[in-house]
Amino acid sequence: MGRAVKLFKTLHRTRQQVFKNDARALEARIKINEEFKNNKSETSSKKIEELMKIGSDVELLLRTSVIQGIHTDHNTLKLVPRKDLLVENVPYCDAPTQKQ
Repeated sequence: MGRAVKLFKTLHRTRQQVFKNDARALEARIKINEEFKNNKSETSSKKIEELMKIGSDVELLLRTSVIQGIHTDHNTLKLVPRKDLLVENVPYCDAPTQKQ
């Protein structure tokens, strides 16, 4: 399977996980499809690598940084983090140690 096809499928899988149960946000599929369609005849290997990097960066950003929020009332938003985003908290150190 080509790298572009693999990235295309990965972006769609990530979109489905990140925007689960959010019909409006799930429409990101239109943008993903549009971007791949607009660039499907690209022949410059430099440009293809650039586009692949952008796609990979977007997928990583979605997977690691996006948390869903649900409006529970006028001024309240309930955050719904995915299990893969819940990691051990690293203790914050106010006074970093000096390198010797």
